[in-house]
Formats: sequence, structure tokens, C-alpha cells
Amino acid sequence: MPLRSDLGDIQIEAEEGPWNNGPPKEKLQGLVAATLTPMTETGEINLSIIGQYVDYLVNEQGVKNVFVNGSTGEGLSLSVLERQQLAEEWVTKGKNKLDHVIIHVGALSLKDSQDLAQHAARIGADGIAVIAPSFFKPANKCALIAFLKEVAAAAPQVPFYYYHIPALTGVKIRVEELLDGIQDEIPSFQGVKFSDVDLLDFGQCVDQNSQQQLTFLYGVDEQLLSALVMGATGAIGSTYNYLGKKTNEMLEAFKCQDLSLALSHQFHIQRFLNYVIKMGLGVAQTKVIMTLVSGLQMGPPRLPLQKASKEFTLNVEAKLKNLESHCFY
Repeated sequence: MPLRSDLGDIQIEAEEGPWNNGPPKEKLQGLVAATLTPMTETGEINLSIIGQYVDYLVNEQGVKNVFVNGSTGEGLSLSVLERQQLAEEWVTKGKNKLDHVIIHVGALSLKDSQDLAQHAARIGADGIAVIAPSFFKPANKCALIAFLKEVAAAAPQVPFYYYHIPALTGVKIRVEELLDGIQDEIPSFQGVKFSDVDLLDFGQCVDQNSQQQLTFLYGVDEQLLSALVMGATGAIGSTYNYLGKKTNEMLEAFKCQDLSLALSHQFHIQRFLNYVIKMGLGVAQTKVIMTLVSGLQMGPPRLPLQKASKEFTLNVEAKLKNLESHCFY
């Protein structure tokens, strides 16, 4: 039985809006970098390096899609104004360089989410995504759909994605259940960012929606190959900021049905991630890695997250030098 590969095979037209003067976009697929939010040492967002950040992703990592203001970007730790400023900068600096700029507009407040969605539409974002509210949580599928529907309605012509990450939200409504009839409720619905290890749920999402041509973007970077076999059309993750080139090699091997080579790439990636995960890998540590690999100053995270330790920085710097000598990048 041949390996399943939806990468590069399916294209659907995104709806055009008044802000989109170019041709319809192709379906979102391949790698999407969950962008970090650069900050100064005093904790302010640093917009000045976004242009360099775009060029680095495109030219050094071969990644031309971004997911802005998500978990990696500390979106829920930012003010609405800061999130709007970041969204504008990514759209502006990414014009004619990035294929898709997806803006995460989820918030604890429905009104904030709607404002962010409307803003994303005005600036020409290629899509919006919404995480489930995580303080007052939706109790069931109907409550979650009601929330998502109201946000999507604020920007009805912008492709809409649900961002599933139950480990952070505590909302464990199965995506398989959520997708049943969702396009009837949300016409702009395009797919899911699935950041969970439940491959049964993920597989059923793909299997039961094969006729809908939805986008299934997997969000657990260290086991992406497993999700590709089950029909993932792409991936969104923090590691594609600095492991994009290597992961693209894995995608290419998988597309060519060379599972042995794809597995070799996945194991190579896992060896580095296993090393840093054992030391404690979070947003602060990812900022350190990105700074070391790219030379771009990502700065500290915002409280309540705390800076990575000096020990982490020194250990990762040594590990990266060792990997570089073995042509890891």
C-alpha cells in the first residue's frame, strides 16, 4: 500500500476579499513557523527585527508560512494593541515573500477576539485561527462552536482555523466531534491546527473529512512523521523557526515515498529535541535557541514566564556547535 501524501496534491481557492487584490491563495500546506515575539530586555515588543526574521525563515530555513501570536508568540500575554502591531508588521514585511500569514486571534474575551479578527481582515492576513477560551471554558461542542462562529463572523471572508491545544487550554473536546457539521455553522472554516498527541482523534478527523478538502496542520513537531502517514497536509510548530530546513528534507523524502530516509530525518530531529526537552523546553528556551541559530535577538519572555538559565544557554550552544560540525543545518 503506498504511503499517503496530501502534500502538494490538493489546491483550493481562498475567498477573495476587498483587501486581497492578488490571485486566490493556494491551500495552506507544508511547514508553518509558529513565530516568536521578539522583545527588548525591558519587556517591550521589538518590531524592528521582523523584516530580518522574515528573510531568515525564507532564505535560511525554506519556510514561507507563519502563524503569528500563538502560544510560541506569547499571544495571550500580549495586549490587543501589541498583537495588532505584530500582525501588521508580519503582513507588511512578509508581502511578496511569505505565502501565508496566519494570525491567531483567540482571546479570553469574545470581543477582543472579534476585534483582532476584524483587524486581521483589514490588514490582509491570509487566515485567522482561534484557540478555545481557557478561563471560562466551553462545556461542550455546542458552546465551543458558538464562540468560534461569532469570531469567524467578524471576518467572514478570511479563512478560519481552529487551534486545538488541550494541554494548555484544558478544553478536551475531541476535534473529530467538533468537525461534524462545522462548515454549515462556519462557512469560512478551512481546517485545524492540531497540537495534541492523540493520533486516534487526528486520524479520525482526516478519515471522516476526506471529501471536505480541509487543512490538517499537525502541531507536535517531534512526531510529525507519524501525522504525515495519517494524512496531515502540513505542520505548524516552533521548531520550524530553526529546524525548518531539516524538516523540509523530511517532507520531501516522505513525498517521494522514501520512508527510510524520512525516518532518518525524523530521528535526527528527535535527537536534538530530546536533548533540549530533557533540560526543559518552553518559550524562553526556544527564544535562546532561535537567537543562537539565527543571530536575531529574541530577548526574554514576558512574565509569568522566566528567562532560560545560563546553564541551558551554554549547553545548547555547545550542542548546536557539535551538530553544525555534522552538517545538521
